[in-house]
Amino acid sequence: MRILKKILIVLILLFSIVLITAYFMPKKYEVTREIVINKPVDSVFNYVKYLKNQNEFSAWGKADPKIKLTYTGTDGAVGAIAAWESKVKEVGVGEQEIVKLTEKKRIDYNLRFKQPFEDTAAAFISTENIDSNQTKVKWNINGVIPYPMNIMLPMMNMDQMLGKDLQKGLENLKTKLEQ
Repeated sequence: MRILKKILIVLILLFSIVLITAYFMPKKYEVTREIVINKPVDSVFNYVKYLKNQNEFSAWGKADPKIKLTYTGTDGAVGAIAAWESKVKEVGVGEQEIVKLTEKKRIDYNLRFKQPFEDTAAAFISTENIDSNQTKVKWNINGVIPYPMNIMLPMMNMDQMLGKDLQKGLENLKTKLEQ
């Protein structure tokens, strides 16, 4: 009985240390990738602002050719929503909504993930004119991992995990628009 009591005390102490550590760990993450596309800013922005076009370049859209997509609202305008359903775990089920649009500059989204886990995040795609035939495109995803799950954030390496998909999407976008 004394051994069980000691084991229980050790487990409670370890659990307490994890909770205390998580309290002081970062909860926010932010991942950004960028690329230069040899096209004018107007043509790049007018392509990326449409949710229906994202499936043509997004690494997640290309991961499942059988993905089920539904759209509501006016595509390319605030309030437009693209919802997806996929049996591919990396894609899952969720939706994104355009929440702010600054013409020729930036599109802001809210992302709502439903499966394989429930979560929300924010994202944006911005376009910046470099010269008359070059545009810098940035793609950003940011969010918060709630306490105490944030203890996993350093082990998850969100920059590497999401960054490779953002970069692949931007490379696909560049190929698509420059052909």
